Amino acid sequence: MIDRFKPQSEFSRNVLTLMTGTTIAQAIPIAISPILTRIYTPEDFGVFALYMSVASILSVVATGRYELAVMLPEDDEDAINIVALSVATSFLVSVLVLLIVFVFNAQITALLGNPEISQWLYFVPFTVLLTGVYQSFNYWLNRGKQYKQLATSRVVQSGTTASTNLCMGLGGFGSSGLITSGIVGQGVATAILGRMVWKNDRNKLKQIKKTTILSVAKRYIQFPKFDVLASLLNVFSYQVIPILFNALFNATIAGYYYLTQRILGLPITFISSAISDVFREEASRSFKKYGNAKHIYKETFKKLFFLSLIPSIILYFFAVDIFVTVFGQEWYQAGEYVQILTPMFFIKFISSPLSFMLYIGEKQKINIYMQLLFAISIFCSFLINDNAYDVLKTISILFSFIYIYYLYISAQIAKVL
Repeated sequence: MIDRFKPQSEFSRNVLTLMTGTTIAQAIPIAISPILTRIYTPEDFGVFALYMSVASILSVVATGRYELAVMLPEDDEDAINIVALSVATSFLVSVLVLLIVFVFNAQITALLGNPEISQWLYFVPFTVLLTGVYQSFNYWLNRGKQYKQLATSRVVQSGTTASTNLCMGLGGFGSSGLITSGIVGQGVATAILGRMVWKNDRNKLKQIKKTTILSVAKRYIQFPKFDVLASLLNVFSYQVIPILFNALFNATIAGYYYLTQRILGLPITFISSAISDVFREEASRSFKKYGNAKHIYKETFKKLFFLSLIPSIILYFFAVDIFVTVFGQEWYQAGEYVQILTPMFFIKFISSPLSFMLYIGEKQKINIYMQLLFAISIFCSFLINDNAYDVLKTISILFSFIYIYYLYISAQIAKVL
């Protein structure tokens, strides 16, 4: 009787495996958010948002985007050498970032417009390194369909970050508590994935050779050549918003925006990415075998649409009341931001996993132009508006149209259209 309710397709079973772990991982920060918003101030979240914006922008460059190529080779020998290449690149980029921080700390701090960030800039290279290594291992395990391990790492990362947040917040550490917690959580999750790779694929690590690394670096040169710029523009488009709010308005507004992005972004970070992990593997295999990914594209689109529809409707109409009740009256403005951005995040939730078709079809050049549109939209939004509400309304409208176009292009590559 119970078997009737179990997912029948492999795709659905794999998604459910990741969804179970990622739902738990998502529930943890949501559950403690009402506590965090009462022990940390909007200004604390603003400083943390500034740190994460800088780290996130630089993390895109860390691997040279070679980790995206892990899914593409036919044999595992090439794939494991791409992982090694990605990890090595992360180390080199992190060292370079550390040198830049030491030499130009004062100038960077002045540019960011927040003196409190100065001491934390020295920790940015460490976050960049951890993120690069984590992504490299993540794609390798994804290639091997190690979905239980991936789900476990996300739960551990979320739980570690949350518990450290609470402990340091109650200890009165302010923004330093939020930043330290993020580093600790990322570090533990990366260590777990590293242990899994060592335990399960130790023999394959022996296949790593300098000549093969150089060979795959040349074979997949389009990823650093085209996708670094595209991904940098993509992350910059989102992460520059709190930076500009800090510089042009104040840290409090940046803090409101951070909580907005945190609540709306969690489903994309965890649920949508869980589906994306499975979609990448299934779509890559289908495209190599049949020259299209029609079936998996349509199936994924339907799942994403129905998963996000009801939550988006609820947030659009009741976000302010929910935020005041859950997070406190101080966060009323963040609830208004959520209402403004919900339509855009609804479309993003659907398009983000499916846009991986651009990588499968090796159409990274198109992605650069699309990401450039995001960046232009951000700066136009800040240039033509003089308050945060209007800035976010303009961003929401412009980004929505871009994501719709992403869906159109990815559907063409999958041969759905």
